Amino acid sequence: MTAPVFVVEDVTAGDGGRYVLDGPEGRHAVSVKRLRAGEAVVLTDGAGRWADCVVLGTEGKDRLVVKMDSCAEEPAESPRITVVQALPKGDRGELAVETMTETGVDAVVPWTAARCITQWKGDRGLKALAKWRATAREAGKQSRRIRFPEVADAASTKQVAALLADADFAAVLHEEGSEPLATAELPADGHIVLVVGPEGGVSPDELAAFAQAGAKPYRLGSTVLRTSTAGTAATALLLGRTGRWS
Repeated sequence: MTAPVFVVEDVTAGDGGRYVLDGPEGRHAVSVKRLRAGEAVVLTDGAGRWADCVVLGTEGKDRLVVKMDSCAEEPAESPRITVVQALPKGDRGELAVETMTETGVDAVVPWTAARCITQWKGDRGLKALAKWRATAREAGKQSRRIRFPEVADAASTKQVAALLADADFAAVLHEEGSEPLATAELPADGHIVLVVGPEGGVSPDELAAFAQAGAKPYRLGSTVLRTSTAGTAATALLLGRTGRWS
């Protein structure tokens, strides 16, 4: 089994490579994971920088002392895959972020689509966004990622259209009259942006705005997936087709 991953702000060792993991991460390592001397761990800043470490011991209930053997930088993968995720009901947003993170998405953009029942406003919106970001962080650790996906601020349809216009490949998941994503011509590098609509579907006005930005409609298959699972399925397909899973 691969070594557990812990998040730190700065992946830099002190004298002799000694590093103390403290705070919530240190408490989790000592009191929950119950790591002991000699076990391997990985420290990362979640942005690509990481280090293999060996546990030297513990101090109290929330300090893990490790020896940092080496530091490295994981380059960003290409093509970059961003999923624009319409806001689902309840906790399905966190489910979508969790599974897309485990699969390998690079960025998630929450989208306030016209047919979304859920609306992020005021403090409620800030709390929901914080949950999405915390979910991405925890799922990144669980899946042993070194570079966690970015979760952007909630975007309007106009902002999503601007994002699509700058993409090297832009797609909207839409089952009616569209060609399969499995046969679409994909770029070897650059930026792929995929839009996942709400349960009620992408509205005609939104489809028109996205088409004007250069995004074509594509379908995944013969079945209709829920908004909380469609992005994960599409991400897996794209990762396989672009060679990132090879």
